[in-house]
Amino acid sequence: QVQLVESGGGLVQTGGSLRVSCAASGRTVSRYTSGWFRQAPGKEREFVAAVTWSGGTTDYADSVKGRFTISRNIAQNTVYLRMNSLKPEDTAVYYCAAGQVSGVSRYPGDYDYWGQGTQVTVSS
Repeated sequence: QVQLVESGGGLVQTGGSLRVSCAASGRTVSRYTSGWFRQAPGKEREFVAAVTWSGGTTDYADSVKGRFTISRNIAQNTVYLRMNSLKPEDTAVYYCAAGQVSGVSRYPGDYDYWGQGTQVTVSS
């Protein structure tokens, strides 16, 4: 079994930055693709970013490309999402996920494990 725990969310002003982290414990996910998704109130969960286990391939939603950066520390079993130039529309609960995916995936069903989420609020 794998447990994913997100941290680092909070309240930030428009244009600010945050880094959220996702620490994995239990069975190693070092060979898993990791992804970040988000869900705003009244909206469906949407893809944000993904990275392969090696870190060699990344993918970003168009809405965050150029502002967000996904990375991972294999030794620490941790995945990060650095968010710059934040906008009010980035406000959501951010979830990390891990799955045995070939490459990267934007589809939530490809991910086997999910964290509990961390709230990110961007004030205008």
